[in-house]
Amino acid sequence: MKINAMFITSVASADKFLKTDKPIIAVAGKSNVGKSSLINMLANQKKLARTSVTPGRTRLINYFDFGEFILADLPGYGFAKVSKEEKAKWGKLMDKFFSDVPLDHLFILVDIRHNPTEEDKGMVNYAYHYALPFSLIATKADKLGKSKVKPQAFKVASDLKVGAGDITPVSSETGFGKDKLLSEIEKIISMHGEKSGDTEIEE
Repeated sequence: MKINAMFITSVASADKFLKTDKPIIAVAGKSNVGKSSLINMLANQKKLARTSVTPGRTRLINYFDFGEFILADLPGYGFAKVSKEEKAKWGKLMDKFFSDVPLDHLFILVDIRHNPTEEDKGMVNYAYHYALPFSLIATKADKLGKSKVKPQAFKVASDLKVGAGDITPVSSETGFGKDKLLSEIEKIISMHGEKSGDTEIEE
């Protein structure tokens, strides 16, 4: 897959959600799970998505054009220092996003080194509630010994009640898992094209 990615825009309200005919893939995960690093890895760029050492800094939905698809980087969740009002605002924005946006797929990022948090479980429940196709991305695989990656990924998947085949361990540092992830994205794009084709026939 040839990728020439670029930043499009950041939005903070539902009336600004991007409208596009391209497939939309969203990336969700707790603060500091490595969303920006993953996006940069996929784009083969170091600074396309801004990374931050301060959890919860990104409160906007950031859109990136990857050529064949649009990637929506969702605000990180689980930041402890944010007020209840801010968390409620985040929840409303996410509810609106998942209910209104014709999402093709959702990547839920979890840190492979730790057991899933209640917020991680809540995000998986979001996906089930809105009947969204989703898969888990287990980040920071380079922080574990090679022999521990697969069993720990399976444990995370089990804790979140997701099939072992629906989780992909990755490392933005080494590029581990990138090819598998790109292959999955190609399938998502292909399925979008098939659905679009069906719609044109029906018309």
